[in-house]
Order: sequence, then C-alpha cells, then structure tokens
Amino acid sequence: MTAGRPWRGVLVAVTTPFRDDLAVDFDRLQEHVRWLAEAGCHGVTPCASVGEYRALSDDERADVVRATVQAAPPGCAVLPGVGGYGSRQSRRWAEQAAAAGAHGVLAPPPDGYPAGDADVVAHYREVTAVGLPVVAHNDPYDTRVDLTPELLARVAETDGIVAVEEFSGDVRRVHRIRDLCPHVDVLAGADDVLLELVLCGARGWVSGLSNALPRQALRLYDLCAAGDLARALPLYAELHPAFGWGSRPEAVQAIKLAMDCAGRFGGRCRPPRGPLPPPVAARLRRDLVRALSVTIDPVADGRPR
Repeated sequence: MTAGRPWRGVLVAVTTPFRDDLAVDFDRLQEHVRWLAEAGCHGVTPCASVGEYRALSDDERADVVRATVQAAPPGCAVLPGVGGYGSRQSRRWAEQAAAAGAHGVLAPPPDGYPAGDADVVAHYREVTAVGLPVVAHNDPYDTRVDLTPELLARVAETDGIVAVEEFSGDVRRVHRIRDLCPHVDVLAGADDVLLELVLCGARGWVSGLSNALPRQALRLYDLCAAGDLARALPLYAELHPAFGWGSRPEAVQAIKLAMDCAGRFGGRCRPPRGPLPPPVAARLRRDLVRALSVTIDPVADGRPR
C-alpha cells in the first residue's frame, strides 16, 4: 500500500467465491486475499462488478467486506465497491466500509439509472460525506453513465474524490483529466490498456485478470511505471490476449475460469451468469496457457522467456 495514497499501485478487483450450493465461501475469499498480498499486490477491491455485488444479499455483501478487511495483512489496502441503485444505498455501503476498517471506496455513478450531470455530482457528495477517500469508477458500459473528463472535473470539486478508475478504454482521457482536474489520480481499469495508460501518467491499476496472474501483472506494472518499454512491450504482448478477456461482457466468468486454469479457485458464478460456451472457454484456456508460460526472471533482464 502506498503510504497516504492507498488507491495507488496494483489493486485487484477480487472475485467472490461460491460453494457448490452458491453460498459465499468466506474461507476461500480470505485465503485468496492473503495469497494476492503475498504475491505483492498493493490492495484489493471486494464487491466491485467482478465481485458480483448485485447478486449478493445485503448481509452477504457486508460480510464480504468485513472478511476481506480481516484477511488483508498490514500494507494491503482494501477499497470496497459501493455501487448502488441510489445515492442513499451507496452512502450506506461507504459507511459500512468505514466501520469495517477499509482504506477507501470505489464508487461508480448511480447504478442502473441514466443520471444527469447534477444528479451524478450530488451522488458523489453523498458518498464523500462519509469521509473515506473515494475513487470514482467510470465504466459507461456497466452503469449507463459516462464520467467524461468534463463531468469528472465537476465531481472532483468535492473534497474526497482522490482518483478515477478509467474503464472506458479511451486512452486519450488521461490527458484531458490531467488538464481539467490535475489533483485527481487516474487508475487504469481495463487490463488491456494498462501499458498505454500508465505510460501516459496513470498512478495505479484496478485489475481483474490479476486474480489469476498477480506476479506477471505486478512485473508488467512496475516496468510500465518505470518507463522501461524495452522490457514492458514484450511482456505486454504475451499477456495482452488474456488481459482482453477482462473487457468482455462475460468478464466475470472469464476471470473465474482463468483462476481455475492458474490453479486457483474461481468456481461458479451466481445466475444469471452461466458457464462460458465450450468454444469460448477453449479460447480463454489457450490465452491463459500463453500467459502462464511467461517466466519472469527478476535477476536477469525481466524479459518474457
């Protein structure tokens, strides 16, 4: 965790593991959080879209946040997602995160409602009123609201907005955001534009495929942050096919299957998310085999072998 800025570095949007009866498996959740921290990840984000928060009951969701905070060792930041249909719900989830001991929150715009600009600004005022650092989450494909740089600049006039996770895929936005609200950190959201965003100044990464590939992802992030293109580009080329699955509509199923392929526990999703069709799953497995075959030698030159 970056001292004083827990939203920086590599944060993993963790999946929610389910047992065969689709009850939350809290033991596996906590083991996974500890494993990611041991791999060097700077933090975790439970109850984001990857965590299937919409499929959790209120009690389950609160318990997932508490279990994650309990499992995260010192130095591993926890920034739960606080998405909700209304501003009151998002504020309540931010209050719950604060009570659980979280270091900040990841806050999308109002969920499922094409809110106007004034509504979005008011929504973030509700969330920031809790007092935790707030990372705005921009995924216009998921929330039906696009936090354009111009709208983000209005949102960021409220104290407490510290960063934005950019999932739009438009790498040009990092420049516009820097111009309009330079005090707001940009975090990469979509895994498959990580190199482009970090080279242009992004200060962190909220990653999905890092659930399966944390060491590879951390090495790539470090190389990108150092501007070491000679080493970063070959590694990025090997990982990019796998990273692309995080930007697909079936991203949650893909990430969980990737975890299974990597020897972790991904498991099932809750309905309506079903398993990937066999041809799609086969393509994902091929991409994961390629990514997992990359050997990172920190003692040598760091190039994929």
